[in-house]
Amino acid sequence: MVLRPDQFTEQAQEVLHNSQDLVRHYAHSQWDVEHILLALLQLENGTPREIMVQIGVTVDAITAQLDSALESTNKVADNTTQIYPTPRAARLLEDAKNEADRLKDDYIGAEHLFIAAVMESQGDAAQILKEHGIDQEKVYQALVEIRGSHRVDDPRAESRYRSLDKYSIDLTQLARQGKLDPVVGRDEEIRQVMQTLTRRKKNNPVIIGEAGVGKTAIVEGLAARIVAGDVADSLKGRRVLALDMGALVAGSKFRGEFEERLKSVVDEVKQAHREVILFLDEIHTMVGAGASEGGIDASNLLKPALARGELQCIGATTLDEFRKYIEKDTALERRFQPVILEEPSVEETVEILRILRPRYEAHHKVDIDDSALIAAAHLSDRYITGRQLPDKAVDFIDEAASSLRIDAESLPADVKNIEERIEQLLDKEDAAAQRTDYKRAAEIRVERLRLAEEYEAEREHLQRDRRTDMVVGELDIAELVSKWTGIPTGRLLEGEGERLVHMEENLHQRLIGQEEAVVAVAEAIRRSRSGLSDPRRPIGSFIFLGPTGVGKTELAKSLAQFMFDDESNMVRIDMSEYMEKHSVSRLIG
Repeated sequence: MVLRPDQFTEQAQEVLHNSQDLVRHYAHSQWDVEHILLALLQLENGTPREIMVQIGVTVDAITAQLDSALESTNKVADNTTQIYPTPRAARLLEDAKNEADRLKDDYIGAEHLFIAAVMESQGDAAQILKEHGIDQEKVYQALVEIRGSHRVDDPRAESRYRSLDKYSIDLTQLARQGKLDPVVGRDEEIRQVMQTLTRRKKNNPVIIGEAGVGKTAIVEGLAARIVAGDVADSLKGRRVLALDMGALVAGSKFRGEFEERLKSVVDEVKQAHREVILFLDEIHTMVGAGASEGGIDASNLLKPALARGELQCIGATTLDEFRKYIEKDTALERRFQPVILEEPSVEETVEILRILRPRYEAHHKVDIDDSALIAAAHLSDRYITGRQLPDKAVDFIDEAASSLRIDAESLPADVKNIEERIEQLLDKEDAAAQRTDYKRAAEIRVERLRLAEEYEAEREHLQRDRRTDMVVGELDIAELVSKWTGIPTGRLLEGEGERLVHMEENLHQRLIGQEEAVVAVAEAIRRSRSGLSDPRRPIGSFIFLGPTGVGKTELAKSLAQFMFDDESNMVRIDMSEYMEKHSVSRLIG
C-alpha cells in the first residue's frame, strides 16, 4: 500500500520527517519502527507524549532506552543515499491507516502511528514498551480521555484536542489547592450569581462593576464555595474555567483557525454535560475578537450554544464597556442577566484587608499592623480618586510591604559610596605597585584599610539599628500616599477634626481681617465634614462683595491652600472673559 503525504496530519508528517532525520543521525541504512517511535515521543506537545502522561509513564526513560538501542544498531559509512523502510516500518504505516479507518478518521494522525507502534510484537520498540506495561488497551483509554469525541477530519486536528485545558484556567482546581485569595463581604453578590446560574432560562450572569471592585474575586469566591460544597445541589461538582481569550487568538495565523479553536472549546463544554461553567473575564473583548474580513467574531460563535442552553457562562465587564459593546448587540445582551457590583465601603475594605493580611505577610516576610490597614483604606478612599476600593487599598499595603522589605535588605547610599571608594583605591594600589612606586602604594593601602574599618563599622551600626520588627505601620502608608499625591505626610496623619477646629486661625495667617467671611466659610466646611449638611447640595455658595484689593480672591486661595495644600488646586473662572453673549457657550457647552 502506497500512502501519500496528504493522507497524514501535519503532526504525523512532522513525525515521519523527524524519524528519517534520526536514521541519518544514527548512520543507519534502513528506516525502522524504533526511529518512528522515538520521533513520536520526541514531538513536543504531541499526542503520543500526552498519552504517555495520561497512562503515567515517564517519557524520558523510554526515549533513553530507544536511544541506547539505536546507538547499538549496526552503522553504515555512507548514509546520505535514499532511505528505504524495513518491512516492519511499512507494516506500521499500513496498521496506522487501518486504525484511522477503524476510528472513522479522515487523516492518519500521530496517535494512529503510536497505536500501530504499540501493536508491534517484535524488535526493540516492542520490548521496551512491554517493559513499561504499555499495551493497546491502555493507549485506547488514554486516547478517549484526550480526544473526547473529536475526529481527525483535517490536517490540523490534533491542535484541537483538550482545548479547554489549553485555553482555560481551572479556578475550582486552584481553589482546591488553596491558591486563590479569600473573598470577604460579597456574600449577597455571590448568592445572586448562584441564583442566576440555577435558573431554567437566562442563566448566564454578567457581573458589572468598575475596575478594581472585585468582579473576578466574585467568581473565585464561587469556585471556593463549589469546592467547599457550600452551594445548591445543581452546582455541586461543577468546574469553573476561566477562558483565556488571548491564548485563543494568539498564533491563529490561518483563516478559520481561531473559529476552529473556539468551536472545539464549545464542543468540549457541551460534552461535559453542564459540568463546566465558563468564566469570560472582560467579556466585551469577545465582541469582535478573532473576526477577519468575511468572518464572524467570538460572540457570534457563542450565541447559538447560549440560546440552546448548551453553554453556561459567567461574564465580567465594566458598566461603560457593557453599554458600548454588549447592549448594542441585543441578541447577545438578552442571553445574560446583569449582576451589579458596587464599590465596597471603607469599613468593608478594612475587613477585606484583614482577611488578606496573612497572605501579604507571608509573601513579603513582614508584619502588617492593623493601623496600616485602616490608614490604607481611609487614605486611598480620600486621596486616590481615579481608582476603586478595595483594589487601591490592597495596592497600598502591597507596595508599602515591598518598600519596607527592600529598605531593610539594601545598603544606604553613603555606605555604598564607601564601598565604591574602597574598590577605586584597590585599583590605584595595584597600579602603583605595578609601577614599582611602593611608597605611593603603601599610602593608598593605609587609606584603603581605614575606609574598610569605617565600612565595617557602618555595617555593624546598620545591623543594630535596622528595624528588627519589620512592621508596616500607619506612617509607611502615609509616606506612600504622600509620594503618590504630593501631600505632606504630616498633613495626612493629622486628625481632620483637629484641623477644622483651628480653620479660622489657618485662614487668618494669609488673610488679615474679614472675620465675617472667614467664619461663614469655616462653618460651612465644618458642617459638611461632620455630616450635618445634605450631601446632594453644595457645601456652600458664597458671593464675596467688596472693592478691589480687600482679599476676595485671597480668601478663595487660602481655602484651597488649607483644604488641598496648594492654592492652585481650585477651578478659577474669570467672568470678565465671558462678557460677550456668544462666549458663554465655552462655559455651559
